[in-house]
Amino acid sequence: MKTLFVLRHAKSSWKDKELSDFDRPLKPRGRKVAETISALFIRKRVNPDLILSSPAVRAKETIEIILQSVKLKGQLHFDERIYEASANRLLEVVNQIQNDVQSALIVGHNPGLEELIALCTGRNERMPTAALAKIIFKTSNWTDAPNGATLEWVVKPKELEEA
Repeated sequence: MKTLFVLRHAKSSWKDKELSDFDRPLKPRGRKVAETISALFIRKRVNPDLILSSPAVRAKETIEIILQSVKLKGQLHFDERIYEASANRLLEVVNQIQNDVQSALIVGHNPGLEELIALCTGRNERMPTAALAKIIFKTSNWTDAPNGATLEWVVKPKELEEA
């Protein structure tokens, strides 16, 4: 079995209209929520072997905040294919993960992440900023994903604030 964690970047800032979409940073609230999500990584024992992130500034900042709070064992790689990716492109990234990797985290953007979850599991789940999902693939090869995939859980930041 393989495990894929799906994380949408935290809330980004639209303050500087001169910045391109790619260069938009997190807003202060987004930084705070990224710290909150870090605690979820600990509570849910999320410690992937591999971390694949969009290189967009807001995605980079999100995973860097988490890495500062949580000592994840996985190597971090920035993959340009994740930025503005469709579900099929994201699945292509997943299918190319080395088979010695048992669990991976992908950090990216909507609508691609929501579409990836639907493509893999048949479930339509909202992925607001900083939401984290866990998908289990009943296979020993990433190339076989999404065969036999189930969505184990989705946690949205608002749920953590209410807890």
